[in-house]
Amino acid sequence: MSGETAQIPVEALTEEQASAELARLAALIARLNVAYHQKDAPEVSDAEFDALRRRNEEIETRFPTLIREDSPSVQVGAAPDGAFGKHRHLVPMLSLDNVFDAAEFEVFVGRAVRFLGLSEEQAAALQFVGEPKIDGLSISLTYEKGRFVRGTTRGDGTVGEDVTANLKTLRDLPLRLKGEAPELIEIRGEVFIGKAAFLAINETQNAAGERPFANPRNAAAGSLRQLDPKVTAKRPLSLFAYAMGASSAPVATSHWEYLERLKAWGFTVNPLSTLLAGKAEAEPFFERMVRERATLDYDIDGVVYKIDDLALQDRLGFAGRAPRWAVAWKFPAEQAVTRLLSIEIQVGRTGALTPVAHLEPVNVGGVLVARATLHNEDEIARKDVRVGDLVQVQRAGDVIPQILGVVPEPGRERAAPFVMPDHCPVCGAMAKRPEGEAVRRCEGGLTCPAQVVERLIHFVSRTAFDIDGLGERSIREFHDAGLVRAPGDIFRLPEHEAEIATREGWGKTSARKLVKAIEERRTIPFSRFIYALGIRRVGESNAKLLARHYGSYANWAAQMRAAAVIGSEARQELGEITGIGGAIADEIVAFFAEPHNRATLDDLLGQITVEDEQAGGDGKLSGKVIVFTGSLSTMTRPEAKAVAERLGAKVTDSVSKKTDLVVLGEDAGSKARKAAELGIDTLDEAGWRELAGLPAV
Repeated sequence: MSGETAQIPVEALTEEQASAELARLAALIARLNVAYHQKDAPEVSDAEFDALRRRNEEIETRFPTLIREDSPSVQVGAAPDGAFGKHRHLVPMLSLDNVFDAAEFEVFVGRAVRFLGLSEEQAAALQFVGEPKIDGLSISLTYEKGRFVRGTTRGDGTVGEDVTANLKTLRDLPLRLKGEAPELIEIRGEVFIGKAAFLAINETQNAAGERPFANPRNAAAGSLRQLDPKVTAKRPLSLFAYAMGASSAPVATSHWEYLERLKAWGFTVNPLSTLLAGKAEAEPFFERMVRERATLDYDIDGVVYKIDDLALQDRLGFAGRAPRWAVAWKFPAEQAVTRLLSIEIQVGRTGALTPVAHLEPVNVGGVLVARATLHNEDEIARKDVRVGDLVQVQRAGDVIPQILGVVPEPGRERAAPFVMPDHCPVCGAMAKRPEGEAVRRCEGGLTCPAQVVERLIHFVSRTAFDIDGLGERSIREFHDAGLVRAPGDIFRLPEHEAEIATREGWGKTSARKLVKAIEERRTIPFSRFIYALGIRRVGESNAKLLARHYGSYANWAAQMRAAAVIGSEARQELGEITGIGGAIADEIVAFFAEPHNRATLDDLLGQITVEDEQAGGDGKLSGKVIVFTGSLSTMTRPEAKAVAERLGAKVTDSVSKKTDLVVLGEDAGSKARKAAELGIDTLDEAGWRELAGLPAV
């Protein structure tokens, strides 16, 4: 993995770096999800994983146009294992956003209040339910006419693994609900193993000569996902119920009332769950859980807070993978102190020089850490980090952890301050720091081996061409051997199958698999092709915007060549695409203006086929461009936008000839006049609610 973008603070990222970092995070989190949800063998701690997701969300907040289709903010868990039957959840099992302190919790509440348009009095009256966040395996339980008929793991949030037979062995799971129940209801909960039971299981594993489980969460997941229910029956699994999926009839008006209903039906609900009179009670409840955490017989990794009113929950809905009405306040990350041995400069595909700290290995939260990020020269100077210093390291999400600062050692003579090189350590070219940026860049361009290789690695990455078996190690190997110098060379590798088979670590079978994987990628969707080119500032989201707008590579290339003329219609059209600003437009035009790039494209296109972009979506407003203007009285603007996007529409802020509908609130103003001038359909707020299928107010 390249350390180029992983080590840069979010606030210091350029748009291009942010795009690369979002791609890295999407691939890394997807892999970690498979390890956690599917293989029950997590590769990092929960604190690390949470910080990865948090970094992803912070970047998306700063660069909303770069949000990817496979973003962790809209993805949940991992695809179900083929060893189990699959079942689609009636209501998706989504995840939660995280906060880590009182200020961030306040932001969560404020965001919900603004979305709902609540007054100060209404906001003050908001009640919450606080629940300890159990570190177990999430499951969905389906009941028909009060009888348990199916149990499913979270899976990828949409489709999970059918573990019905195994769940039936749990003593805490009622096979029939007591009293009245809806015809159909999905009940969500967490399967876990207590700490004492976990120790007993590992004693049994050791006595049988089998590998012990790493932690209670792994033990619970591994026990529930046994192919033989008899094995599951021997494991002391417990269940707390805490949420609802689909229901054929209302069962409560508040979450607290729903928890009481669960208990009446025969479920165990966490006895520490508490109804909070307002947001001010959230922090004291969190501090109480911090104090009591060690005394509990089960692992928790934070507290979940939910807005109690179910009607408000329904209005708030979801943003990506997470509800707007609930949040997880997580416990702090792990830290340690160690010695900084040296500082290495790495060069990425855009020429960025990034300092990486090499540390005296130290155990941080159960993982041996030997490297850490130093971000950039400004961060090094601000923290005054020098070789030989004792430093505080935080393992809070990135594979390369962070250095928080220096630990003072009175009386010890320190090394000289670190100075960033002004020449590239790989090719020797000048390394200059562009005005307004925090990063130095090698000016060697494609003559710098580091940049060429990193660009090729990006080209074959999972969200670009996604060629199985052709990763960072293989690209470096083939580049050093002279087999791959440009993207088109990748598709000429099949001509060298026999030679590859003789290379160390390969063989005939692996060479054949590589050739097969390359041949399968000779046709690629237009948006992925654009992203694979690695144009500066063009991330996956912008690539999709361009692909949807231009439809085909031939049209795009022709328009970009025409856009080289400043003031031309093509240049103006490019800059007016929502999400494509002037800086991005300049980068794209510059890319096509470079003769070497055009020659590289011509060579590549002789090897592959780029599929035209097809309009997608099946919502009732799919493909429609909608503008809201004026003040809405029955909902806030963010709520109206969320409804429109949920129905497949694209919401923009300006009226143009491409706009399909303008919704007019009070004091609509100039946008209403422009809509009339262009003959665009308009609706008042009542008409919009009817179109969207919302109840009349």
